[in-house]
This record gives sequence, structure tokens and C-alpha cells, in this order.
Amino acid sequence: MKKYLIAGLGNPGAEYVNTRHNIGFKVLDRLAQQESISFETAKLGAVAEYKLKGRTLFLLKPNTYMNLSGKAIKYWLDKENIPVENLLVVTDDLNIPFGTIRLKGKGSDGGHNGLKSIQQTLNSADYPRFRFGISDEFKKGQQVNYVLGEWDENEKAKLGERLDKSVDAIKEFALGGIANAMSTFNGK
Repeated sequence: MKKYLIAGLGNPGAEYVNTRHNIGFKVLDRLAQQESISFETAKLGAVAEYKLKGRTLFLLKPNTYMNLSGKAIKYWLDKENIPVENLLVVTDDLNIPFGTIRLKGKGSDGGHNGLKSIQQTLNSADYPRFRFGISDEFKKGQQVNYVLGEWDENEKAKLGERLDKSVDAIKEFALGGIANAMSTFNGK
């Protein structure tokens, strides 16, 4: 049985639940809700196991805070003996319009502290990632407040459909690989 680690990045704690920076958690929560599975507290995060057509997807919401995401991801890759090409990191991206999906097989951290931690811990930038656009609608010097801010009303109205599309992209990654997921969902 093929195994995958789908890691949604975010920060633990009630104060972060509805922030833009926690979109990775929100996407995994939507998948768990759709499939009626639940997360359990485990080492370095909350984990849910999802079976999909002969594949096992471990959904991970690290509890290490964004800046130490690599520690939890490395632990679960090693624990479950999952190859790095079967890792998909779901994260927010300021450089992409709100709700737009961009999947890549590898790349730089783009200044994102969660991706920076993963790259340092894995000693590689060659792992698939799923970037969810949160746009850059903030004034100079307000980036931290923006990413740690909650969704505005316009974003909230569109978020449900965007989360469903994100779940579809994760399933396509597991079933058809990163190249198929990219051609089907990038820019959508």
C-alpha cells in the first residue's frame, strides 16, 4: 500500500484557527470533515489516517508552530517510512491571488518560515508543495498582522468552494501524482 504524508501548515491554538496563515490546517480539516475522519493528538501534531483507493494518507497538522514545521514532518516521514516524493506540504502564499492553487514538485521557500524549516530539516527543497493564495492586500510593514489576521467577509464567502477544490487537488496528488495535480489544478 502506498503511503503519503499530507502536511498542512499552521499554528496551534484557538487564536490562530481562522487566520490566513492557518490555511494548511483548514484544508486538512475540510478533507477530514468530508470523509468523516477525525484527528488524534500524536507526537508533534494532530494526525488523521485516510484510505483512498489503495493508498494511505497521513494528514498531519504539526503542533510545533509554523517556524518548526520541519521537525514534525521529518518525524512522521521517518516513522511511517514515507518517501519525500510522497510528501505534500499545504501552506499559504502571499504572492498568489486569494484562493488560487499552485502545486509544485520542488522549489524555494519563498521567504516562508514553515517551508524554510522543512527545507533545513530535510536538507532539500525537492519535495512537493501546495500553495494556497492569500494575496498581498496589506500596507507596507503590515505583513505579520495580515497573515495572522482573520479572513475578511469577501474571502469568507468564497473560502468553502476554495477548500473543496483544495481537497480535490490533494486527492489528485495521491492518485495521479504531482504532474497531473499541477496540470489539473494550477491557477484554478
